[in-house]
Amino acid sequence: METSFILAKLWGWYLFIFFVVLSIKPQRIQQIFTDFKDSKFSLITAFLAFIIGLLSIHFYNEWNSSWTTIISLLGWTCLAMGLLLFIIPQKLADFLLNMNVKLFQFLYVLLFLLGIFLLNMGYELVLY
Repeated sequence: METSFILAKLWGWYLFIFFVVLSIKPQRIQQIFTDFKDSKFSLITAFLAFIIGLLSIHFYNEWNSSWTTIISLLGWTCLAMGLLLFIIPQKLADFLLNMNVKLFQFLYVLLFLLGIFLLNMGYELVLY
């Protein structure tokens, strides 16, 4: 169970900091989307996402009915995104550029709330 708390803290801080940085500098969002058209950027991003996903899955891959399933789901999602960026980088870049702004804002807030939830569970601030 200790691994789940460590990964909850790591994923929680990542999602929280990601939200704060993109809230302070919203022009970064469009920059990230346009940078995916560059093959070098998408290759490095794919490699990092793939490695992070593999490490997350290797250290914690449990599917149960508790909150820790979210950690496994994040690892598999990261791995899948890395593979998609390796296999079809241009199609993924086109998809991101054509993505509805409202949908991105919804996902953005959802990931922030997920980060807060994971931080809460990792540090055991409010017990359920």
